[in-house]
Parts: sequence; C-alpha cells; structure tokens
Amino acid sequence: MRFGQSAGMGQRRHFLFLQGPHGPFFRQLAQALRTCGATCERVGLNPSDRIFWGPEHYTAFEGTSAHWEAWLQDHMTRSQATDIVLYGDARPCHARALHLAAKLGITPHIFEEGYVRPYWVTYERGGTNGNSCVSSIPYAAMARALGNLRNGSQDIPASWGDMREHIFWGAAYHGFLLLPRISYPHYRGHRDIGVRREFGLYLRKLLLIAPHAADRWLATYQIKTGHFPYHLALLQLAHDPNFRGHGPFETHRHFLKKVIDGFAAGAPRHHHLVFKAHPLEDGRTPLRRDILDLASRSGVANRVHFLRGGKLARLLDDAESAVTVNSTAAHQALLRGLPVKAFGASVYARPGLTSDQSIDAFFADPVRPDLEVYAVLRTFLMATSQVSGGFYSAAGRRRLLRQITDLILSPADRYETLLGGTNAAYPQHLAPLKSASAD
Repeated sequence: MRFGQSAGMGQRRHFLFLQGPHGPFFRQLAQALRTCGATCERVGLNPSDRIFWGPEHYTAFEGTSAHWEAWLQDHMTRSQATDIVLYGDARPCHARALHLAAKLGITPHIFEEGYVRPYWVTYERGGTNGNSCVSSIPYAAMARALGNLRNGSQDIPASWGDMREHIFWGAAYHGFLLLPRISYPHYRGHRDIGVRREFGLYLRKLLLIAPHAADRWLATYQIKTGHFPYHLALLQLAHDPNFRGHGPFETHRHFLKKVIDGFAAGAPRHHHLVFKAHPLEDGRTPLRRDILDLASRSGVANRVHFLRGGKLARLLDDAESAVTVNSTAAHQALLRGLPVKAFGASVYARPGLTSDQSIDAFFADPVRPDLEVYAVLRTFLMATSQVSGGFYSAAGRRRLLRQITDLILSPADRYETLLGGTNAAYPQHLAPLKSASAD
C-alpha cells in the first residue's frame, strides 16, 4: 500500500470536518478514513450539514458568528483534533478555522474545485487559489522537481462534467434548509441572499436546463459564424469566495465596467467582446442587463455579446485573448497560447503567463504567454494539487476516493514530496517532459 501502509496511519488521528461540497462526499471520505483507524466527526452549521453527514459523530454549532472562533478552539482542544478538513479557505468561518489550526498545530486539508476542470479537484494543505503555496514556488524549482516528466494528457475536456449533479445537490442542500427547525437559530450563510431565494435559484436552474441550452447554442452559433475577431471575458459566480476574496472588485458590475471601458478605449474598431457566464450562473446577478447598459454607455453595444455558459473550448479556438478576475477557465486559454489578463490572485497569475498591461493596452496589443513556462506550471499542478475525480457524481466520487485517502494520511503533502525529490506520489499518468509549444 502507498505511503507506508496507510491502513495503520490513521490510528490516533482525529479528523474534524467542517463544511464540504454539496452532497455526500465528506461523509464517504470519513467512512474511508475510519477504515484506516482514524476517528472522524463533523461540526455542522445548519440542518443540511447534519442530513448529509448523519446523526453520529456530529456536533452542531448553534452560536453566532462572533462566538465561532472561541467555540471552535475549545472544541478542537477538547476533542484532541489532529486534522481539520474543509471545502474552500475563503469563506469567513473557514478562514478563522484555518487560523486556529495553525495556532494549535492541527493539519489542514483543504478541498476546492479543480484548477484544471472539470475532471479533477484540488487538494492542498497550505491554502488554495490566491492562498496556494504554488504562487511562491519559482518555475526553476518546479522544473527541477519534475525532471524529465510531464503530464501525459494535455487536453482539457470541453464539457463541464457533472454539472447536473452539481446543480441537483445544491438544490437539495438549500431545500433542506427550508425545513422547519429549532436548532441553528443564528445560522446565516456566507452568501448575500436568503436560503429561500438560494433554493429557488437552484430549482430554476434545474428546470431551465433545456431552454438555456438552446439559447446558448444559438448565441454561440452567431458568434462562431460571425466575420469578426473577438476577445473573451470569463465570468465567475458573484458569490464565489475567490472572486470576492482574491480579486479587486466588490461586485460583478465593477469588473464589467473595467473590461468594457478598456475594450472601448483600446480594442480595434472591428473587434468584438464576448462575455461568457459561468456554467452554474443562476441569474441572481443581472449580468445581461448590466453588460448591455455599460456597453451602451461606452458606445460599443453593437460589438459586445453575452453567452449563457456553453462549451468554452469552441469559443477559445477562435478567440484573440481572454480576460478574467481569477477564473480557473483561464487554464484553457493559456494552454492554447492565448494572451490572458487576470485582475485577481490565482495559481496562474504570475510573470510570463498573464499580462501586466493596462486593460486598454491589453485589448490594443495583448502579450502572449510563454508556453514552456505554462507547460511546467500545469504539469507541476497535475503532479501535486490536482486529483482526478469529482465531488458530485457517483462515478467522480468513486474515482476521487480511491486516491484521496492515501494523500490525506501521508505525513507529507505532494509539494513536500515532489520538491524533496520523490515522484512516487504522482496522481496522473506522466510521460517525458517536452515543450508545450510542440503539443
């Protein structure tokens, strides 16, 4: 068994789970860890946390957010927690929990959606996205650690993967929050809208999958058959903690205005601008209305388009450049050698890859990324933080669970393992390294 007989490595370890992806993944992960001798419990903040976990080894936090940190520190100490497991490090309750874990010497295990989506998830111990330690590792150190190895599968799938399952579990999670409850009197979600509105948006998204698909197809066809060069703006969810916590914009409208004003000032007059919504965009933000309003104010309404999601690969194949805050979709643009302007912090927003030009200068003459540098970064990510599988579909969870238990129980994370000169932990099939420009 890998990592030194992991079946015995869970002994005397107590895993404390906080909030996870919608669905049963955290419960199934805990079951796998228990078979290795570990004890696992869940601290829940709302009824849905309890329903998806079950009543055993579950503790409810029923206080206010002001009491969270002191309560959690006391609970960590009393339970003798050795590890903490959570999804996303940017939401306030998790950021404070990670601060406590560092102070108490508790090992963090942080999950996030994959940097290279859709068929991978992210697993790190020091932080994700803008907090990832990857940002501080020099390219030369990555290249030395990789040696002559590279990822054997460079293509990123064009489809989203388990989007329907993602929407279903999100609707179920928020639907359970609507049930009558006595516990959790102070619970408030980390998003700006109420639970009832959140559930309604998920349900609406499920019901409108077919008509939205038709709308996407028509809009994509019109752009793909148009006789104009176009730039692609990759939108994120307005409530995405990475958009809000690792970017410079308070709202989507501020980002839209920055991009449209820059396009109007810098882009050649025959170029167009396409805003592509996130596949899980649910309408809580009036994106289409704001885009049309801002484009009209800047005098470019006839050159600006809005797409309700769709397959990104088809759009990128003919695009001139991509603009985003810190969307992981930028990896697909970089893989194609497209110029990328990123306003926020991310694992790819670094010299040699994303442009440091002003937005109007970028639209006028964008600087392309160094493909050899990106080949190193992407291969390093695939060998460290990216684990194949998914949170939402049964098949994705099976694939993920086959690998993740060993990674969690390993005394060192993948960064330490790889940078220390060991390649035994590679999660993907790797082949001899070659320049990305040759792909």
